[in-house]
Order: sequence, then C-alpha cells, then structure tokens
Amino acid sequence: MSQHLEKEFMIPIRSLLFSAILVPALVNAQSLEPAVESLDPQRSSKVIFLNPEYLAYHPEKVEADTKLPLVIYLHGAGGLGSDIRKITGQSRRFVEAIGQFSKGPCLVVAPQCQRESEKSDLKGIWEPADLDLFLEHLLETYGSIDPDRVYLTGNSMGGYGSWVWGGHSPQHFAAIAPMVGGIGRGGPKDVSPDIKKWAANLTKVPVWAFAGGQDKVVPADRSERMIAEIRKAGGTKARILVYPDEGHGASRRAYESEEFFDWMFSQMRSAQSD
Repeated sequence: MSQHLEKEFMIPIRSLLFSAILVPALVNAQSLEPAVESLDPQRSSKVIFLNPEYLAYHPEKVEADTKLPLVIYLHGAGGLGSDIRKITGQSRRFVEAIGQFSKGPCLVVAPQCQRESEKSDLKGIWEPADLDLFLEHLLETYGSIDPDRVYLTGNSMGGYGSWVWGGHSPQHFAAIAPMVGGIGRGGPKDVSPDIKKWAANLTKVPVWAFAGGQDKVVPADRSERMIAEIRKAGGTKARILVYPDEGHGASRRAYESEEFFDWMFSQMRSAQSD
C-alpha cells in the first residue's frame, strides 16, 4: 500500500439484521419493493450496454413539492444480464441500509449492464455515455429529484462504474463512493490510460472510496492509486478507507456504517467550489 495515503479504519456501528421493531419504521420511509421502469424509446435506441429496464425504489410517502435526493447504485459483475430482477438482492440490501439509518425519503435507482450488445464487439461494462442518457431520463421523468443531491455508488464492477462515470461526467454528482472498484475496462488487473484525466475531473467532487486490505479480486491499491491521483491533481475532498481484514466483500462493511450514510447525504453539489 502507498505510504502517501492516509488509511482510515472504523467499526460498523449497526448491523443490517433488523429487529421486528425497526422493520415497520423502515418500510414506512422507503419502499423495499422496487418498481420496474424503463427508459423512454428514444434513449433506449441509443444505449449500447444498458438494459432499458431499471429498478426504482420510491419512498412510501412524500410531502407535496418535496425535492428528493437521487441515489444511483451500480451493481457488480454478478448482476450482468438482461433480467432486471437479477439485481434486486444487491440493490435492496443497499436500500435497507438507507432506511435503517433514517436517510429517506429519497429515490434509489439501480440500472443493469448487459453482457453483450449488437452495437459492440466488446464485452458489456458500464459506459459513461449510456449512464449519461440514463440520468437525463431520470431528471426528465421525475420532477421531484433535487439535481444538487445526486449520489453515485457501486460495488466491484459497479465501483469501476463509479470511477469511470464520475471521471467522465463529474458535473452530475454531489458525491461518489466507489466500493472495491477497479480502474480499467479490461478487468481487475487493467489500468485505464485515462486515470489522470478522471482524477483531474474529480478534484472538486467529494469522493470516499472503500477497499479490502485482503482483496484478491480487486486489490486495494487500485482505489489507493485513484485517490492518490486525485490528491496529486489538487483534490482535497477525496478520502479512502481500507478495511485491513476484509476481502472483496468490503462494501458490506461500508454499507453497514452510519458514518458513510451521514457523509453521503450531507453533500450538496451547489456547495462545491468552482
């Protein structure tokens, strides 16, 4: 691990094992049953790997004229495919954590990346152009979204998606939180030639990366390298937490942390300096 990176350690404050008392309160705040919704036909015809269907977790009750935070969750490689229900488990666990720490109401959406596309000879992976179209659709479709509170996170391949989309289109986000994410299109061992460009684009966006010190799938030094590049480019809002005893499942620890959700939901895009 790099000597120049500050390593932060924390203990999960609460478990995602809910008591019978907590469940009703959670359900009243944030629905755990996602709606299957779709991109509009025009954007559906333009995307390459993105499944036009996506999951949307709506709040149970919202007061009139309330502006909602939008949280975008990108799944890992296990969610690849064209069956949108395949990513329900991953995304629902994340929504449960939001409810546990009383961070709703908000809109949580989970898009799906397909394994292949008739429009490309490459394997399916998160593409910034696809995701830009997806966010355009969301902002146009749901008038209740607060554009200054759009948060991006994802696990493993979704961590890569957070890095690549945030690095290409930083203007969208109040904060990004890549979990055990790689930094190259070709897989965990790949390193994109564009990481310095991504880093320069992320200097003004609050970033909190998470990794496992024992991760043999996507080594922690991938996240450490990105944070180091952001800091080298002048960024002061980038931080990393490496769990020394965790492997590739380190995101579980992060998503069990009240501190993480406090940090994410406190960020505002309008508060970022020019």
